[in-house]
Amino acid sequence: MLLALALAALLSACITWRSMPLLQRYALARPNARSSHRIPTPQGAGIAVVAATLLVTALWAAWAHAAIPLPLIGATVLVALVGLVDDIKPLPVIVRLSLQAAAVTTIVFSAPETLRIVPALPLAFERVLIVIAGVWFVNLVNFMDGLDLMTVSEVVPTTAALGLLGWFGDLSPSTGLLATALCGAMLGFAPFNRPIAKVFLGDVGSLPIGLLLGWCLLELAWRGQIAAALLLPGYYLADATITLFQRIARREPFWSAHRTHFYQRATDNGFKVPRVVGEVFALNLVLALLAIVTIRAGSTTITVLALVAGAIAIGAVLRRFSRPQAA
Repeated sequence: MLLALALAALLSACITWRSMPLLQRYALARPNARSSHRIPTPQGAGIAVVAATLLVTALWAAWAHAAIPLPLIGATVLVALVGLVDDIKPLPVIVRLSLQAAAVTTIVFSAPETLRIVPALPLAFERVLIVIAGVWFVNLVNFMDGLDLMTVSEVVPTTAALGLLGWFGDLSPSTGLLATALCGAMLGFAPFNRPIAKVFLGDVGSLPIGLLLGWCLLELAWRGQIAAALLLPGYYLADATITLFQRIARREPFWSAHRTHFYQRATDNGFKVPRVVGEVFALNLVLALLAIVTIRAGSTTITVLALVAGAIAIGAVLRRFSRPQAA
């Protein structure tokens, strides 16, 4: 596991470094009213993260004779290509969503029928709900990728916890390795994305990262660990979902770019970028610990207490981000 982590980090860092001149030329993100950056910055380094993750996972699978779902690999490549095109020349919303939905549907409906979250529901209905949730999760990771190191602060603690769960046997070995490789790839990308970022992930990175992370969480839910699957991405889920409903309530075009996420409001309220991502990273470490506790303890009482503690911690951070910082 440590070898996979180190190899993915090295590959991701090397590919990022080598691709930056090309991204500078063809995929430059220019600041606008909704941006958090102030100078034109290349985007698209997610190519390195996704490539390193898939390559290391495939090499391990070949060596260990393990099975990596082919629909997952194909869907990840499709979503990454959609993101790459969108980084260079923005695609219509309906085209992006349709292709994302096709990718998520392929993964979900190719899974064995024995994998269930709520057996009382009809299988087809449950799978449709999972597809809707999957498309939302892919996009919310993209929405939340709007600040230097923000996605790193979310993905690294979450995938580290998932990798440990794979090591403990609470996830399949292939999924645990996938999470470990993704963690390493994000660590390799992190030095290039620290404030002030030299390069961004872009949609080519954030969208497939959301898909891969969503797959790992879905397997947790299929194994009956719904609480852990909610706790691990708890901050991203809360920030993005609450913001979405607030925009709908205000009758705003919720599908358009904006600067009303809690982490964006934090910077507008006087928080420095390192503090915002530092608090999110610390919160995610707490959520990861709570998720592992719910699984290892195997107690309904502890699970309920962990969910309550996680909700309180998330609420405290969101509340702090939404208020102006004292002078």
